[in-house]
Amino acid sequence: MSVKVFLELVEFKAKTASVLPFLIGICYSWYHYHTIHLAYVIIYFIAMFLFNMAVDILDNYNDYHHATDVHDYKEKTNIIGRENLSLKLVFNLMVGLIVVSALMGIGLSYFVGWPLLVMGLYCYLVGIFYSSGPRPLSSLPLGEFFSGFTMGFMISLICVYLNAYEQFEWNWPTLSAIFLISLPNTLWIANLMLANNICDLEEDEKNNRYTIVHYLGKKQSLHVFVGLNILAYLAILTSVVLHLAPVTTLGALFSLFVVYPQTKRFCQKQVKRETFICAVKILAVGSLVYVCFYALGLFL
Repeated sequence: MSVKVFLELVEFKAKTASVLPFLIGICYSWYHYHTIHLAYVIIYFIAMFLFNMAVDILDNYNDYHHATDVHDYKEKTNIIGRENLSLKLVFNLMVGLIVVSALMGIGLSYFVGWPLLVMGLYCYLVGIFYSSGPRPLSSLPLGEFFSGFTMGFMISLICVYLNAYEQFEWNWPTLSAIFLISLPNTLWIANLMLANNICDLEEDEKNNRYTIVHYLGKKQSLHVFVGLNILAYLAILTSVVLHLAPVTTLGALFSLFVVYPQTKRFCQKQVKRETFICAVKILAVGSLVYVCFYALGLFL
């Protein structure tokens, strides 16, 4: 397996979806709790990254097995069939990544407490059943919620907990604050999945995958896509007003110069190979600018 094929198998280009929520968690930890446990968050980052790669391998693996014979998805679209990869090699690689990341997480929980085990277990269950089982989460009208909530909110929550576990309080004000600062990433990640499902509507239906787009229709789904982008910026404004983020975070509004035209372009045309990249750019630019201006406030 070449490096290029491996990177496509683990969908390396999509790793922005996990890295930037992690960085927002780092920023909030320092801004609100004034503490960073560098060793813990480095171990967590590695474990998170390995598991994220394993989930994407599992997604490709299950898509390959679940594909019907209605069209040539197996042979020409899925990376496993297209590159004629060994199923045994792919399976062993996936299991290896899951085991290593799980052991790292269990080791961390020994030092920071059992809440990490509970949060980690939730993330692992969502990651595994997102594309596994008789009715995978990704094939239901729940995929956008679970992907956005788990990657956008839970990654940030775990990061904050690791940095502040000695003083962390499990109450609604604490969780609501972390949810709000993670909400832009949560919505943009959900939108990435929504855009994917909009582009793949016909192919998904042929493979008996009935996502939320199947029930809403493309037109209404595009309205949701636009609405989630608007809500992301409202969340940024609210977090500053409530003093959960420094004033410099308002600079994230500059990303609108990229997000708006990309949103407009996607609404005009929904073709996977041509315009799905719009949702990727919205997530990457929106989240990156958000993190950068949040971090700038910490230095100033």
